[in-house]
Formats: sequence, C-alpha cells, structure tokens
Amino acid sequence: MRSLIGILTLFMMGVDLVNGIGANWGNQATHPLPPATVVKLLKDNGFDKVKLFDADSTTLKALSGSGIQVMVGIPNEMLNNLANNLNDAEKWVQKNVSVHISSNKVDIRHVAVGNEPFLSTYNGSYLDITLPAMQNIQAALIKAGLSNQVKVTVPLNADVYQSSTTLPSTGDFRADIRTRMLEIVKFLSDNGGSFTVNIYPFISLYNDPNFPMEYAFFGDYSSPINDNGRVYQNVFDANYDTLVWALQKNGFGNLSIIVGEIGWPTDGDRSANLQFAEKFNQGLITHITAGTPMRPGLVDAYLFSLIDEDAKSIQPGNFERHWGVFYYDGLPKYNLSISNGGGGLVAASGVEYLSKKWCVLASWGSLDNPKLADSVDYACSKADCTSLGYTCGNLDSRGNVSYAFNSYYQQNNQLASACQFPNLSVVTTSDPSSGGCKFSLMIKTVDDSESSTSGGGGGGGGDGSGGVGLEKPVVMVLSILMLFVTFV
Repeated sequence: MRSLIGILTLFMMGVDLVNGIGANWGNQATHPLPPATVVKLLKDNGFDKVKLFDADSTTLKALSGSGIQVMVGIPNEMLNNLANNLNDAEKWVQKNVSVHISSNKVDIRHVAVGNEPFLSTYNGSYLDITLPAMQNIQAALIKAGLSNQVKVTVPLNADVYQSSTTLPSTGDFRADIRTRMLEIVKFLSDNGGSFTVNIYPFISLYNDPNFPMEYAFFGDYSSPINDNGRVYQNVFDANYDTLVWALQKNGFGNLSIIVGEIGWPTDGDRSANLQFAEKFNQGLITHITAGTPMRPGLVDAYLFSLIDEDAKSIQPGNFERHWGVFYYDGLPKYNLSISNGGGGLVAASGVEYLSKKWCVLASWGSLDNPKLADSVDYACSKADCTSLGYTCGNLDSRGNVSYAFNSYYQQNNQLASACQFPNLSVVTTSDPSSGGCKFSLMIKTVDDSESSTSGGGGGGGGDGSGGVGLEKPVVMVLSILMLFVTFV
C-alpha cells in the first residue's frame, strides 16, 4: 500500500513539474482587467499559483474555487500596526484569510508580511517591526486554526545576503542585518515557512555596464564559475545558491525557498525588449525543473509579472511598467510555453475596448508652438510615455508628440477635454501606430463612465506591486530634453 501511495505521490509531483510556475498579479494600472478575466487568463495559461501584493476582496472572490494557490500580501505601511497590536492582526486574518477560505473557497497558502522591507531606501524603518508583525500574523493564524494550511513568509530582496567573492560558497547574510535575518529565518523554520527571495538578473545587467550579457540568461556561458566542482553558467543559479549557502552556514540548510519575483521587462531600457524577455522567461521555465547545483529539483518560483502596470513608479527606471508577459489588455507579448509540450500564451477573453479614436498632433500643429513643450510634459507627467526612445524609438518629432497626447487621452477614457491641447491636437479615427510602436487603445473598465483618471495612481498593490523594491507609485515627469531627443 505504501508503495502505491509513493508511486501516486511521485506521479502527482511529476504533474507539478509540468505546471509548477506561478505569476505575480499586480494591480497598479489605470485600467485593470476585471479580476474574473484575469483568473481565467491564469487558468487558460497553466498558472497554478498566484502571488498578490494585498488582500483585495474582489480579487480574492474572483479566485474562489479556481484551484489556484494564492499568496496574499500585507503592504509595508501596515507592519507597524500589526507588529504592535495582536488584536488587529487577528482581525486582519479573519477578514482577509479566514473568510475567503471558509466562505469563498479560496486556496490561500501563504501570507506575505511586507514586501522587501529591508531595502536600504527605507533607512531601517521596518527593521524592528517586520518580525513582530510576522509573529502576530502567525499567532492569529494559529487561533483561526489555519496555521497548517497557511504559512507566513516575507518577500526579501536578494541583497539581504552576499558573497565575499564571486563564489556562492562564500555567501552569508549581510553583516548589518545578520542578527535580524537569523531571527526571521529561525521563525520561518520553526513554523514550517519558506524563505521568499526576489531575484532579478535583468537588474544585474541594468546596474553594471560590464556585466556579461550571456551570464544573465540560461545558456552556455563562455566563462562559467567553478565553485569547488559546482559549475555556474548563469547568475540566477549563483544568486540562489549564495542564499542556500547562507542558510546552510547558519544551521538552516533544509529551509525551503520560494523565488517570489523573477522576470524580464520588455520596454523602457536598451536591454528590455521582447526578444530578451522571451529568451529569459522560457529559459527560466525550462531551467527551474532541474534546480541549481546546490538544490537539484523543482524551484518554486513566481514570474514577475503577469500583466503590465502603467501606474507603477518609474523611479528605478522606465522599464518598471513593462514586466508583464501580457500587455495591459491581456494580449500576449511573445510566444511562451508555460507547461512542457504546451502551446503559446492564450490571450484574455471578452476584453472590450473604447472607441477606435486616437488623439494626435494636428496637421496644423506647429513644433514651434510655444505651448508645445509644456503640453507634452503635462501629458507625460499624467500618463505613460515610457516607450518613447525604446519600442517607439522609430517615431519622428511629430510622432513623439502624438504618442504623448494619445497616452493622456486614452488614460482619461477618451474624454473630449483630454484632447484639447491649445491649437495642437485633434482626434482621429486612423490608427497612428507605426511599425513596432503601438498607440494604445484603452480598454473599458467599470469606472469608465465616471470622471477621468488623474494619472499616477490606480492600484492597491501597496508596495509597488513588486519589481525592484520601491513602494508607492509616483507621478512620472519626463523632461522635455529627454522627450525631444529626436528633435535635434
């Protein structure tokens, strides 16, 4: 009987090896797809796990009975209250976990307490309250009788550990936070939790002009790293195993690891394009079934991200709004097979668009108009011009202006007043898209009949919906010099 159970278990594990990757679902978009549409998108494309950045009730209800395993999130700004008030932690668990499991049949498996709270940009703000918040949420889960099903974790940036050389075997936790990290690791170990880490090979390439391009991908690197017989052909394996060594050296070698965020953007930087993103993500999906030199076997990972978010902060870079494997409207960006033997990505179904109208620079609009620069700057500060210079680098001066005007017009639901730049703009029914540069046509949302967006907001992700670890969305201001780089 035990042999039969073992065989069935292995078979089930084999199924997981085919469909074992999750996705991050952020919601910092001015016109998000309906939650039910996104849940169908996840299921149609073989994602069996999803990671959220909050515990939005509408989102969780849409996941009811889906069979998708869910990680809900707690924004950093809630940590102080939860750390200092057990009663509030119990109320949070009751409202955001217990009810959805018992009444809505949502398969919640993890609570992510905060998002990259130890980033240096936070100046230690969350250093002393992250673990107490985790402990109170854990106590609340125990009281609710859910601690066996729902595990507490905290997504951390990969900079919480480091190596003294290029060898993963020299890895350990960062000296300035080592004590706190070991306390958290012990808590995770004691409570059956997992260490959640966000790993971004793209950022390694973005931050260091001398970083070897091929080392960022999953191929044959010409100068692999040999660490006492363990050969590293890519930076992901080396980064992951540096964490493995840090855990092992401190007595926690068996602690499970979740890769909370990993992916590649498609716009906003010279290395952010469709070809690189497809190469990286497909390589990742294939690679994680085998594991790393220190941890052979399936890697538990969540792609970052599912859908582009046009209201995210671009402080880290213009690429921040382009991590999705799907565009804002649920159309696939490139051919990606989530499961072995599967086809490409399946588009979101039932998506409705606004009327086929675009706002562009009028034929009579002069580039010498003294109000042009202010008009473009205003449009881009309120909307999204992050594709200019990259995917839309083929546009001429007039095309740049039209792109800016249309972005503002679409984000404001095609209101007539959103295409009234003084003696400059006009609405057209002819699609101004050019080559690979697509002028967006916004999708309909529940609030389209109401007042226009004000730009920059539009999400409840709380902690930046992931991606290089910044928190709240900020209004984008593109300098006129940058925008009009093609003018000179």
